[in-house]
Amino acid sequence: MMNWKDQEKIAVVTGTSGIGLGVAQRLLKDVFGIVLCGIDATANAEAARVTAGKPIKIVQIDVSQEDAVKAFASGLASEIDGIDALVNCAGIQPYGTISTTTPEAWRRVIDINLTGYFNMSHFLYPLLSSRKTASIVNIASVQGHSNQNNVLAYATSKGAIHALTRAMAVDCAKDGVRVNSISPGSIRTPLLEYAAQELTPPGGDQEETLREFGRSHAIGRIGTVEEVGGLVAYLVGPESGFCIGGDFLIDGGLKAKLGV
Repeated sequence: MMNWKDQEKIAVVTGTSGIGLGVAQRLLKDVFGIVLCGIDATANAEAARVTAGKPIKIVQIDVSQEDAVKAFASGLASEIDGIDALVNCAGIQPYGTISTTTPEAWRRVIDINLTGYFNMSHFLYPLLSSRKTASIVNIASVQGHSNQNNVLAYATSKGAIHALTRAMAVDCAKDGVRVNSISPGSIRTPLLEYAAQELTPPGGDQEETLREFGRSHAIGRIGTVEEVGGLVAYLVGPESGFCIGGDFLIDGGLKAKLGV
């Protein structure tokens, strides 16, 4: 089995299912060794299964926990002298309005979706800046720009990721670390399938709900994790060397299309 530490480049990716796993699989094709981080043991085991034999290390970690991330970064620094890319992707999407979102749910979303990005970027920054050509990609969402009903905490966290990305980009450019964000529309992931399940009436067709999601996009379909992975690969590669502080839509024309 190939060792992740022996690869030409090293990337740390958070989220072991959906977009995170898709990004890891895409970067494996670009000669990256991958450290893939996730909190869910079942998702971690499935990620290990589908990437068996590849130069990848699966780490179980809650990115919202400062001490855990600090220990993870310290351990990584004892094994390697730098990383070339960090892709922050781990996230959750509960539903709720200002009236129905509990303080506990609010804190959990902000802790994972926003503080998790800060923790990983903060504690891994010495390894990133040592490369002088590293890249951070923060997975945000079109819902950071405009959003549906009933997604208060999630939309807030994603809008904050846009601001975090800009601030990081301005500060980090001097160290040769480029920071950008990606805002996906509807992408076929376990998170989107959960949304379809929640919104499908009893006895209804969940696949039809997913197709309905797709029809709201100008292209008429939902996207794939492979498509998001391709955009991430571009943003962590040398061809995007002048891209700093941007938010890159990958939304099938969702924001470009009027809903009338």
